[in-house]
Amino acid sequence: MDVEPGKERFAGSFTQQEPISEEGIAAAVAVLRHGRLHRYNVTPGEVSEVAALEVEFAATLGARYCLAVASGGYALGCALRALGVGAGDRVLSNAFTLAPVPGAIAGVGAVPVLVEVTEDLTIDPDDLAKKAAASGARVLMLSHMRGHICDMDRVMAICDDLGIRVIEDCAHTMGADWRGVPSGRHGVVGCFSTQTYKHLNSGEGGFLVSDDPQVMARAVLLSGSYMLYERHISAPDPAVFDAIKQDIPNISGRMDNLRAAILRVQLRDLPARRAAWNARYRVVEAGLTGVPGLRLIPRPQAEGFVGSSFQFLLPGWPGAAVAEVVARAGARGVELKWFGAAEPSGFTSAYRHWRYAAAGDLPRTDRVLAGLLDMRLPLTFTLEDCAQVARIIRAEAGAVWQGMDASGGSI
Repeated sequence: MDVEPGKERFAGSFTQQEPISEEGIAAAVAVLRHGRLHRYNVTPGEVSEVAALEVEFAATLGARYCLAVASGGYALGCALRALGVGAGDRVLSNAFTLAPVPGAIAGVGAVPVLVEVTEDLTIDPDDLAKKAAASGARVLMLSHMRGHICDMDRVMAICDDLGIRVIEDCAHTMGADWRGVPSGRHGVVGCFSTQTYKHLNSGEGGFLVSDDPQVMARAVLLSGSYMLYERHISAPDPAVFDAIKQDIPNISGRMDNLRAAILRVQLRDLPARRAAWNARYRVVEAGLTGVPGLRLIPRPQAEGFVGSSFQFLLPGWPGAAVAEVVARAGARGVELKWFGAAEPSGFTSAYRHWRYAAAGDLPRTDRVLAGLLDMRLPLTFTLEDCAQVARIIRAEAGAVWQGMDASGGSI
């Protein structure tokens, strides 16, 4: 699609992250120089970078224990196994999430039971209660998808009443909170990602946090500790391991010291990074306020979010009109992802694309996804970049709306 003469075009990259700082590079080089990249390859009296990172991450969240692993997806699967989830078990989860969440459930042989989502992009508590009772599921993998945190008070009350244990998928909420409680600290396990597009960047990586000694001991053994669990600092007492160490399979997924060294430096800057993302988020939000036919997602007062991406709805718009907004914005350099598209594209897919997670009918979620658009907000964007992106979306969504209005299109 050609851009009309005189229209501004955004020239930034939606996938370009900030470079690793000089301090982070120096920390990585130090690991490369000594060559001890494996987390358990240490000299006498040495604390590995991974073990130190686990202590620091646990302290950041106020958790008793932390385990650093190879990816956020591995963290999810490891958490399920640590809770004893296996073949044929039902596991509840949001219908609006990314493929690694149902993938982790299917990966342990369990059956995803997908729950409807609301127009605010969070799990529907009423449908959760209904499906929990009908399915007999005893675990909820709660995805804080795209950084939107549900009413944790209500959801945890439902789960507590029904005896459901909660695993929080916090891939998009590291540094966020609900009523001051850090994301990942409501359930029995919190899982985090440090994949490139997340809040800390090690390319791939992840964490599990928990206060439950039995769950964390199983997770450490599952991750491939080779009976070297005493080299963990942010972990249960060795006696907890001794009772189960020969019963838990090794499904290796450890983090290495190179990635941990990079992450330790970034972790100290997480509060500043949160503030920087939220400043960018608010600029886009202000720029899209009042656009006809466009619905912004409200942020509850109880939610302390991290706005590293931005979502909005074109509710009730015909699919062709939504696709036209995506195309018109794309022609002007603004990359929007549409969760209502017929086919999955890159990182963007919807529950109906996951044939391994037969979900049945989810009419409310279908309505939401049909008009849901999403974009990244990397910290390489300036505030003026964000204002320009909003102006372009505002103009193109407004033009398509006016065209539908003029042609009598159904909204």
